[in-house]
Amino acid sequence: MQSKILHLGIKELRSLARDPIMMVLIVYAFSLAIYAAATAMPESLNRAPVAIVDEDRSQLSARLVAAFYPPHFTAPELISLAELDARMDAGRDTFALTIPPDFQKDVLAGRRPALQLNVDATRVSQAFTGSGYVQTIVGQEVTAFVQRHREVESLPVGLELRARFNPQLDKMWFGSIMEIINNVTMLSIVLTGAALIREREHGTVEHLLVMPVTPFEIMIAKVWAMALVVLVACGLSLTVVVQGLLRVPIEGSVPLFLAGAALHLFATTAMGIFLGTLARSMPQFGLLTILVLLPLQLLSGGVTPQESMPAAVQWVMQAAPTTHFVALAQAILYRGAGLEVVWPQFLAIAAIGGALLLLALARFRRTISQMV
Repeated sequence: MQSKILHLGIKELRSLARDPIMMVLIVYAFSLAIYAAATAMPESLNRAPVAIVDEDRSQLSARLVAAFYPPHFTAPELISLAELDARMDAGRDTFALTIPPDFQKDVLAGRRPALQLNVDATRVSQAFTGSGYVQTIVGQEVTAFVQRHREVESLPVGLELRARFNPQLDKMWFGSIMEIINNVTMLSIVLTGAALIREREHGTVEHLLVMPVTPFEIMIAKVWAMALVVLVACGLSLTVVVQGLLRVPIEGSVPLFLAGAALHLFATTAMGIFLGTLARSMPQFGLLTILVLLPLQLLSGGVTPQESMPAAVQWVMQAAPTTHFVALAQAILYRGAGLEVVWPQFLAIAAIGGALLLLALARFRRTISQMV
């Protein structure tokens, strides 16, 4: 049996090597896609256009204007109040700050003058993040200016911020790792399902049926071959792209992470076999994959923490292997956790993978019997 599974798996690898589209997809998913996800996180603020209406023309207002600079903002444009609405309507500015007359005088007199910040809320990610940046910048600059002109009471407490596991709060650290996790799931499902459908379309399944092999051997060969391809690509991407090109430090054991990825791959490749038996063509398989991948990626805790989701969603997603794989990967790669910490995730993935493997095998046998 082992020899049959080995040779059938080698046949799958040769078949994949002759498919240029799939090879390009694998290379892209673990190279350019990782780099793009790491350097273009949607919640980041980068070169947001800002305009300032300065009706005070004071030393303090000039200080506020000078406080906005790249990379978070573009150099601010000084405009008149009459231009503000037209520029916002045209989408030229994401933020427009209005400094009223006598602003500096009111601040030094102890009054609380108000600044107006207009935000283009159609740019949701920049609007949400940038509003906080603008409030912080204005507060810091006004405080620093006032402290030079009159005594200000110091606060009775201080806040010392210590960012664990990502001291620089660098979005690149999160984006690169999460893209690898998502692509491991995506490619393992796509490659195994596509391999099965490709054999059905080319008529090679009938050739296998007349050979002395069982449906179990055929399926396991596809599972280990496609899992091996994704695992090797994952390891190379983690070493070459994430650690080498992007300079993202990995705190934990890479071999332990790859062991968890291998376990996860047997679950997701079995899922790919199951979807491949449901679909009758590659377009159908593509649509089924979208329906499965989107919930797996969005609700597994990689994009949004599971604690922020409704309790029913959290409960349902415990049956998905990606939920436990995301928790496992983040614990190992970000926080340097060992096997004594992540063994519950290993156990959960093994149980879910075993169930998916049995389900896929039953469906695969039924499909094979219908073709005989």
